[in-house]
Amino acid sequence: MHHPIDPKIDCVFKALLGAESNRALLIHFLNAILGPDLPAPITWVDILNPYNDKEFLDDKLSIVDVKARDASGCLHQIEIQLLVNRDLLARILYTWADLYCSQLHSGQDYSDLKPTYAIWLVDQVLADTSGYAHDFRLRDAQARPLLDHGGIWLLELNKFHTDQVQTEQERWLKFFKDGEALDSTALPSWMQTPEMTQAMNTLKTFSEKERAYHAYQARQNYLREQRSIQRHLDELRAEAEQQRAEAEQQRAEAEQQRAKAEQQRAKAEQERTKAEQQRANAEQERTAKEQALQEKDAALAEIERLKAQLLDQGRSESRDNE
Repeated sequence: MHHPIDPKIDCVFKALLGAESNRALLIHFLNAILGPDLPAPITWVDILNPYNDKEFLDDKLSIVDVKARDASGCLHQIEIQLLVNRDLLARILYTWADLYCSQLHSGQDYSDLKPTYAIWLVDQVLADTSGYAHDFRLRDAQARPLLDHGGIWLLELNKFHTDQVQTEQERWLKFFKDGEALDSTALPSWMQTPEMTQAMNTLKTFSEKERAYHAYQARQNYLREQRSIQRHLDELRAEAEQQRAEAEQQRAEAEQQRAKAEQQRAKAEQERTKAEQQRANAEQERTAKEQALQEKDAALAEIERLKAQLLDQGRSESRDNE
């Protein structure tokens, strides 16, 4: 191989699994990834959007996923994603639902719907779990399927670290992860299969055909630019998030200070009310004391008056006796 070719670059990926000449590779890949989840092994597929090298070399290839229908009518979508963005999961679900819904045409019934399988190879960490393989289907809390009509399979290449290949699924994942570093003249033992040989021949085609390699480089440069743009957007988003967090913290601190000031005001109001109550109590006590003194003085005056009256009466009686 004259030039190293990364099988994860979308145009190479589609040539591997979407070319009519590589139909056997697609069948092998689907059986390897889906395995026991299929009602029966796939023996034939019709590629619905086949790879066309002339369209690719003319830079007109825009749809880089692979869609196929097997002999039982089941639909399959395979796509590779090198960049992970915040809307990717919604996009994955939407494209699966769109493909599933596309089966029905005018006059057809729901009974005509067939299982639909979406397989996504992701080159960055997507799910917050330790495993690299995930399948998502419609199930309830007891894992009972609502309808066994396929689902979505996510395979995270960055989490795949298998040194010894034991299954065909592991063989394909290792090929996509390490394919760029492989030498076609000295392939490791795990690559010594007819399917891997055919896959390496596809990479060799991109390496040796000048126009194909230049187009591959152009696509790779585009993806590098997209990664740079994505990193820049992530940095801007992180900066905006940090500024939002700082503003939220400042708002919280201001709210805390306002609450503290309100608490101090309430405490001052409470102390003022307490002082006012004490003043009122003191005034009431003073008034009561003054009233008591007035009543005492009045009582003493009444006593003096009665004493004077009795004294006058006694004197009058003494004069009368004389």
